[in-house]
Order: sequence, then structure tokens, then C-alpha cells
Amino acid sequence: MATGVPEAERDLVETGEGRAQGEEKKKGEREDGRVELEDHDAWDKLGYSFPTWRKWQILSVVFCIQISMNLNASMYANGVQKIAKQHKVSAQVARIPQMLFLVAYAFGCELWAPWSEEYGRWPIQQSSLFLVNIWQIPCALAPNFGTYCICRFLGGLSTAGGSVTLGVLADMWEPDEQEYAVAFLVLSSVGGSVVGAVVGGFVEAYKSLPWIFWMQLIIGGGVQAIHFFANPETRATILLDREAKRRRKAGETHIYGPNEIDGRGMTFKQVWVIWSRPFYMFVTEPIVLWLSLLSGFSDALIFTFLQSFQLVYKQWGFKTVGITLAFIPKIRRRDPDALLPEVRLWWLLFLAPLETIGLFGFAWTSLGPTHGIPWIAPMIFSTLVGIANYAIYQSSIDYMTAAYGPYAASATGGNDLARDFLAGIAALYSTPMYTNIPHKPLEWASTILACIAIIVTIPIYIFYKKGPQIRERSKFAQSIGAKRMETKRRRKSSVGTGAAEKSEAEHFENV
Repeated sequence: MATGVPEAERDLVETGEGRAQGEEKKKGEREDGRVELEDHDAWDKLGYSFPTWRKWQILSVVFCIQISMNLNASMYANGVQKIAKQHKVSAQVARIPQMLFLVAYAFGCELWAPWSEEYGRWPIQQSSLFLVNIWQIPCALAPNFGTYCICRFLGGLSTAGGSVTLGVLADMWEPDEQEYAVAFLVLSSVGGSVVGAVVGGFVEAYKSLPWIFWMQLIIGGGVQAIHFFANPETRATILLDREAKRRRKAGETHIYGPNEIDGRGMTFKQVWVIWSRPFYMFVTEPIVLWLSLLSGFSDALIFTFLQSFQLVYKQWGFKTVGITLAFIPKIRRRDPDALLPEVRLWWLLFLAPLETIGLFGFAWTSLGPTHGIPWIAPMIFSTLVGIANYAIYQSSIDYMTAAYGPYAASATGGNDLARDFLAGIAALYSTPMYTNIPHKPLEWASTILACIAIIVTIPIYIFYKKGPQIRERSKFAQSIGAKRMETKRRRKSSVGTGAAEKSEAEHFENV
């Protein structure tokens, strides 16, 4: 999931590199006499002016959507053994649909984002939820194993997470006010997989296989219904179009909204620019690459633990429900603004090592009761991993948002790609890893992960010290840096424009 503002990407499309590198949108009256309604002309109609309680109500529904999405990703694991038995395939083969869902989810998030910018957040989220819910039905009634593979893949591709869910957040909070909202929504992404494991454990213990999917449909359908009735549209351009139509009916016949002026619709080239930028930045920007890999590795740990917990806690006689409740300690904020984006990594200097410590501790407390180790010991170390996972995700998103401005949707899109893709791969290797290593497989498997954690956390300290020098070589970071300086200069020279000053910055910093 990303916290960048997808709407900024729309303004960056036309030149390929974007209007942020110099070209600004024309304001005021057009040659044909039409006047475009801009943000500062109808500020009270935009999401930024919603009452605080309304903003948090909308965000709470989006929180539930994100929980539902990640629950769909993790809950399938609780049906693996029954699927293998019913369709006469190995447990390893039965995990392929889980991998297909997560890999498709990684790409689906980016596929949906441009359309939420064009047609609004509400219809895109409704369409996504509807499709995801529809694909649960064939899985619940699956006559063969291939049905799971096809429908889980389509379900992942239908999932509009990342830029869309957090785009709603960015529609309502300005950059310097987003920290608490971001922290809240990041928790839904990190915690959703754990909620899926907890709910799935009870379903696995007390219900038949189809209920793994019926439960996902019930939760998804409930969330879709709540979103349908409780959440309004928040996308600024859509709200401005509606306000322009209202004013024309009131007699201001020359007022038109942004989409009415420019025409709705994006060319294939424009869609391609938006969709391909996250992948381009992922392979060309060192900051995006390493922080995405770190975040992806941390997310993959959750799906690895989905398998290791069953093997570890059975040593203390935990049954299905008991093992399920052992996931709860894994659900587990920080300081926002500062002069440089690198300051946002400060807490991570101390919290990231908890991942390595937690993994080493979990590894060697997995020896079990035969070595006099109480069951609470591995649970304590898994809590440390959960704390680090949350801190890594929030800090990496926060840092890339500050460093890349309107390109943040693309930068954090790479983060989403890594998290979901690596989690999908983890669904395949985790159980063999924890069962096939000679001698102490439980202990050595987690030890290997702890050693990898050391390697992937090293760049945090490099970026904290050398981040400004690295960003100097980035065309994305430098172009937005120059634009920000220009925006600040214009804001200082403006007098009495109030909300208009906010409008200037939001196209380039609203992430």
C-alpha cells in the first residue's frame, strides 16, 4: 500500500516528465469564455474542509477496506490442508493460488490507480470491492483445483489497494497534517494479514472448507455496503465538477469544472506513463529500491510466520485456535516533519534492529518445552518483529513521500509492489523452509531470515547519513525540489490569497 497522492500524477502526465518540471496549468478564463473552477474557488466543497469527525469516519471505512483486502490475502492459508486433501494435490501445490493472489495484487494496485484519478475514488473502490467479492463465489463452490488458481489470480488483480485507498486520505489532509492519518491507515495494511490469520483459524477449526471463502465474501460484502452508504466522493476534480454544475444551474453559466474544461479521458500513452513510473523508479532510484526491498522483506515475514507459527506452537500443545491467537502480538507511530526527509528515518535507526533481534530470539526459543522454554518466549520475540514491521513500513512510506513529492505515488507504488510480490513468493517457500532444513529446521530457518534482515536494514543507516547526496543525483527528487522552492517564493510574495496558497502547494506536495 502507498501513501502518495495519485491525483498529482495526473498533472504530471502530459509532458512525460510532468508539469512539475516547468509547465503550469492555465488558470482563469479560456479563449471560449469558459472559466475553470479551481481549488481555491471552492475550498469549502473539497475534502480538506470536511469536519474532523467526517474525515475520520471516512478514513475508518477505508481502514476497513484495507483490512478486508489483506484478510483476503492471508486467510486462504487456513484452507490449504483441506484443499490439498479434497482435490488430491500436495500442500505445496495447494499454496499456489495464495501466491497468485498476492502477485496479482502487487500489479492490480497500480492498474487501478489511474482510473481513480480520472473517475473518482468512490466508483473505483466500489467496482474493486464488487469484483473481489464476486471471485469468492467460484472459490467457495470450486469443482476442481484450477478454479482456485484462476479466481484467486483474478481476485488479486481486482484489488484496488495502495494508491487508491491512501489517495482518499490525501484528498482530505494536507501534507503537514497527514501524519496521524497515515499512521492509522498503515496499521490496517500491517494488521490486516494478522486479522485474516485469526479469523481463518476459527473458521478452519469449526467450519468446512467453503466457509474460508464465504467468510471473506461476508466481510467483503459488509465492507462494500458500509462504503456504499457511508463514504462520499473525495477526489478534488470530481467535487469541483459537481460544484461547477451547481453554479451553472444557479446562473453562473461560464463556470466549468476541471474535467469539463479539459475533457475526461486519458490516452493510452498517458495511462502508460502513470502505470510504468513505479516500476521505472523501482529499478533506477536506490532509495526506492532498497526501502521497498526492506519493506517487502518485512511484509513477507508475516506470511512466513503464518506457516512457522503452526509448527512452533504445536510443541506446547497449541490447537488450531490457540495457534491462531498467537498471531495477536504481531499487531503493533513516530515523528513527522523536519527540515530534511532523512529525519523521518531517525526512529527507524533504533526500531529496525528489532526485526533482527526478534528473528534471532524467535529462532532459538522455538526449541520448545523440551529445553525448558515457555510458550510466551517466542511470542515476545514475534512482538518485536511486529513492531519493526510497522515502523519500517510507515517510515519508508513517510520518507519517500517527503523525498519525491508528487512522484511519491510512483515511489511508494514500488514499495507496494515489493511487499505484495515478496509476500506471494513467501507463501510458497515458507513451509518447505521450516520443514526441510536438516537438524533443527525451525531454528535455522528463522536464523537465516535474521541474517537476511541484517543485510536489508543496512541501507537505512546509509540513507540517513548520505540521503541528501543520493537525492542530488535523482532527477525526480531534484525536479520537485526546485518546484517547491518556486512555490514557496510565490506563496511568500502573495498577499491575501489564503486558501489559494494552499492550492498552489497541494498539486506538488499533497502526499
